[in-house]
Amino acid sequence: MKTKSHSLGICIVLCLLSYQYLIAADEYVRVSQRDFRYLELSDGKPYIPIGLNLIHPDTRPDDGLARMEEWLKKLSSNGGNYIRVWLSSDFWDVEHTKCGVYDEEKAKRTDELLNISKRYGIKVKLTLEHFRTIDGEPRQKWAHKPIHHISMGGTATNLADFFAGEKSREQFKRKLNWYKSRYGDNPTIYGWELWNEINAVATRDVYYIPWTEIMLAELHRLFPKNMAMQSLGSFDREGSRNLYRRMCLMQGNDIAQVHRYLDLGAELEICHKAVDELAADAVRELISYNPKRPVILAESGAVEPRHSGPFKLYGKDKAGIILHDILFAPFFSGSAGAGQIWHWDVYVDRNNLWHHFKKFAESVKGLDPSAEQFESLMIPHPRLKVYCLKGKNTILIWCRDSQNNWMTELRDEIPPETLRNQTISLDPLSIRNPIKSQYYDLWNDKWGDLRIEDNKANLPEFSRSIIIRISLK
Repeated sequence: MKTKSHSLGICIVLCLLSYQYLIAADEYVRVSQRDFRYLELSDGKPYIPIGLNLIHPDTRPDDGLARMEEWLKKLSSNGGNYIRVWLSSDFWDVEHTKCGVYDEEKAKRTDELLNISKRYGIKVKLTLEHFRTIDGEPRQKWAHKPIHHISMGGTATNLADFFAGEKSREQFKRKLNWYKSRYGDNPTIYGWELWNEINAVATRDVYYIPWTEIMLAELHRLFPKNMAMQSLGSFDREGSRNLYRRMCLMQGNDIAQVHRYLDLGAELEICHKAVDELAADAVRELISYNPKRPVILAESGAVEPRHSGPFKLYGKDKAGIILHDILFAPFFSGSAGAGQIWHWDVYVDRNNLWHHFKKFAESVKGLDPSAEQFESLMIPHPRLKVYCLKGKNTILIWCRDSQNNWMTELRDEIPPETLRNQTISLDPLSIRNPIKSQYYDLWNDKWGDLRIEDNKANLPEFSRSIIIRISLK
């Protein structure tokens, strides 16, 4: 039987959690002033983005916001604090009838989304545009926006003109000003993203690269307290390398973002491999450019060859190993946060995989990456892929079974093996007299004390993956 004091205690805890959300909701996300590889809130507290692409509700207009709130509640209750939304998708798009005309009634949906997100302590990245064509017969109707063509009252004769023409540039700046008047200085906004995968538009980079530089500067002028960024298509071919390097180093682009998918039709062989490997490789590639800003795996998942549809093996992944690897591998490879998956509806929600965000949040609980000045490295092991973050006060290790991946478990239907008597040499870390050593069994959601003898970590039995956390102070 519950007592009055028990009920009062629950109320106090809930009030404290709500108070923490309100405090965080009043702070902006920014690049850390202590370590440019990470993010923090404007009060200096660490911010590790944990979330996913939640682009639109993909449902009827009358219940779309209810659907979004349902997802946001699930994400928040599992430690999530970030989503990405396309303002240009049908449900949110305010500029859908005529170029330069904005639908006030539709804008109220975005108003409410930001209110809901604030209540749940979630920051929102707002992507402004995603269309790829404005004239001719559309190959992809979802990426066609003819209202910008002069034949329909727009400002451009083609996409090159849209990006390079002065009338189109001035019109886009007016649109940014419209958003400024409505959402300027809103701390719930994680940042403004100019375009989804700008290199997928039907014109050359000599037009959209200068446009990006101009509009990033405009975003910073209009939204000085919010971050500004740009995105490119999936890093799945050799030809993407130079463009990614250029975008990562571009002035005004606050975050070096990368998109990469498991895609058996991709040119790069790494995109066919284990998900943790392709995700880690994408992050390390961008870090190698020395961008002097945070690196984020901002879009990932698994697709049928050449992005012809969601991965057919998603239905088998009831355990969520693809999501698990996308979340963990980037952060342990030097990213500023968890990897951000794309298929929020047909994979994450349909398979009820929200609990994986809690596992990541639990793994990094209380961590301040900027204070740690982490060094990312791999420790050799005959059976495990041992991803390590070596910090000033904390050693964080993610051990992934090298013989378990989407190929073995989903394609070949081989169950994950229970591993026993695994040890990890800590010699590469030069650890002396750790204060506290623990393991976190990710798949059973259980913490325990870790034995370290002769500078070797003796792991308990586990399957798929496990976390080691060693406190040095």
